[in-house]
Amino acid sequence: ASMAAAEPAATAAPVAAEPAPAVSGAGEADVPGAKPKELSKKELRKLERERKAMEAAEAKAAEDAANFKFYGDFPLNQSREVTDRVWTRLAELTPALVGKSVLVRARLHKSSGKGKIAFVVLRQALETAQVVIESSDTLPKAMIKFATKIPRESIVDIAGVVRAVEPAVSCTQSDVEIVATSVHVVSRALSECPFTVENAMRPGEVADEEEAAEGATAEGSAAAAAASAGEEGSSSGLVSQVVRLNNRWIDMRTLANQAIFRLSSGVCTLFREALLAKGFVEIQTPKLLAGASEGGSEVFTTTYFGKPACLAQSPQLYKQMAAACSDLERVFEIGPVFRAENSQTHRHLCEFHGLDMEMTFNDHYHEVLDVFSDLFCSIFEGLQTRFAREIAAVKSQYPHEDFKWSNPALRLTFAEGVALLKANGYPDKDPLSDLTTAEERTLGALVKAKYDTDFFILDKFPMAVRPFYTMQDPANPDLSNSYDFFMRGEEILSGAQRVHDPAMIAAQAEGKGIPLPGIQSYIDAFKHGAFPHGGGGVGLERVVMLFLGLNDIRKAAMYPRDPRRLTP
Repeated sequence: ASMAAAEPAATAAPVAAEPAPAVSGAGEADVPGAKPKELSKKELRKLERERKAMEAAEAKAAEDAANFKFYGDFPLNQSREVTDRVWTRLAELTPALVGKSVLVRARLHKSSGKGKIAFVVLRQALETAQVVIESSDTLPKAMIKFATKIPRESIVDIAGVVRAVEPAVSCTQSDVEIVATSVHVVSRALSECPFTVENAMRPGEVADEEEAAEGATAEGSAAAAAASAGEEGSSSGLVSQVVRLNNRWIDMRTLANQAIFRLSSGVCTLFREALLAKGFVEIQTPKLLAGASEGGSEVFTTTYFGKPACLAQSPQLYKQMAAACSDLERVFEIGPVFRAENSQTHRHLCEFHGLDMEMTFNDHYHEVLDVFSDLFCSIFEGLQTRFAREIAAVKSQYPHEDFKWSNPALRLTFAEGVALLKANGYPDKDPLSDLTTAEERTLGALVKAKYDTDFFILDKFPMAVRPFYTMQDPANPDLSNSYDFFMRGEEILSGAQRVHDPAMIAAQAEGKGIPLPGIQSYIDAFKHGAFPHGGGGVGLERVVMLFLGLNDIRKAAMYPRDPRRLTP
C-alpha cells in the first residue's frame, strides 16, 4: 500500500443506477429514445462479481492504509527528507539489548508462518537474525500474511523489541530475536532469483558442466540453475560455480562471500600499513604501454591513437624507475594486472590485482627478502587477529585447515627444493628447468611435512626461466638473484634483484627477443645513475584463495576474467 492509499476511495455507485449497455448489433438500441436491451443473467452476474471485487479491493486498500503504521511498502526513496530514526546493525543484537526497541534494515533471507505467528530470518553482511511476528490486540493479523508474502531478498525495515531466546536459534545472532511491531518493505525483489541465497550458502561443491555452458547469460541462468545447480526441489540443493558467476551480484550475498571480500580488502589494508610503516611510498603507474612489461606474447594489444599499444602485464618497469632512478627508493602499488594467458586452470586469471613492491638496497638483495618476510608475516598475523569472524564464516561453507607460517619465513634455495623433489618421486628433475604445477604442489607438501609451514621462499632460480631484467648470480651464470614465494604449495610471488646497468639490460632484453624500441625509455632511465634494487609482485586473489584454502581463484575474484568469461 502506498501513502496515497490512506485516503478512503469513493463508494461505488449501485449497478442499477447505471444505464445498461447496449448490445452490439441490436438495431433498436441505436434508435434515439428506444429502450435499451436488458442484460442477460450471465452478464448481470459478471457485473456483480466485478462490483464485489472492486469493493473488496477498496476495503483492502482502506485496511492497508489504516494499518500502514504496522506494515506496507514505503514509497520509493528519493532522498526527500532526513529523519531522526536510528537503525541497529544485526551484529549489535546481543543479550545486552534485551527489552530495548530497535529498528533494523536488512534483506529478507526467508520467512514462514501460519495462523497467528510468523518467523522471518533477516540477513545483513555476515550476520543473520530471527524476527517473530505475533498477532495480538495491538497488531493486526493481516501483518502476518503481509510479512510472509514479501519475496526473498527484498530489503525491509523491521521495528520491534529484542528478547532472549532459548534454545538458541540457527542464526549468527543465536541467543536473541526481535518481536516485531512493524514491517515495511523498502525495496521489493521484483523477480524470482535463479537460485536462493540459502542454497548458495550450503557447504559442498557441485561439478559444473563444460565451461561452454557458461555462455548462458544471466537471463538464461534460471533454467541452468535448476538443471545443473541443484535449485530447490533437486536432490543436492547446491549451486554450480558457473551459475554463481553468471549471477555474481546475488552469489556475493552469501555469508562466505561477504567474508571473502572483506578479507581481500584486509590483505590490501595490511599490505599498505606494513609498507608505509617501513618508509615506503605508494605510487600509481600507467596501464597503457607502448611495449610489453614482461616480454613474451601474453599481452592484450590495442591501439593508442593509431599507434600499437598493450595493457600492462605488471607495473614492473615503472616501479623500478620510481625506486632506483627517481630516488623514491621504496615504493609499492596496488592495481590491476593483465595477462593474455589462455590458461584454463584453478589459479589463473586474465585480469587480477597485483600487490607490487620495489626497494633499493645497500649490500645484498636478501635485504629485500627480509622486508618481504616481515611483510607477509605481518599480513598473516593481521588476518588471523582482525578477521577471525570472516575466517570462521568462510570455514562454515568451505572447510579448511588453518594456514601455518614461521617468522621469519622459511628460506630454501632452488637447488634444495630440487633435491627434495629428486628424493621424493622426481629423480629426473632438471635442476635448470622451472617448476611445474605438480612439482610445486609436491614440494609444498614435502616442506609442510618437514618444516610444518605452508609458507616458504625459494631462492636462486635458473636464469633461463626469469625475465630480462633479472640479475645473474655472480658465482654461477646459470642461476639468478631471484626468488618465488609459496603458499600451500602454489606460487604467489615472483621477484628478484633487478639489473640496473643499461648495457646489461639491453643485452638481456635482446637475448629474450624483446624489441628494444618498446622499452627504450626504460633503458634510458638507467643511464643517469641507478641504485641497486629489487622487489616483487604478488597476486591478491591468489593470496586470498590460498590463505582460505579455496579450490578455485574465481571464488576470490569479485568478477573474474578468464579466457572464457568477460561478463558480468
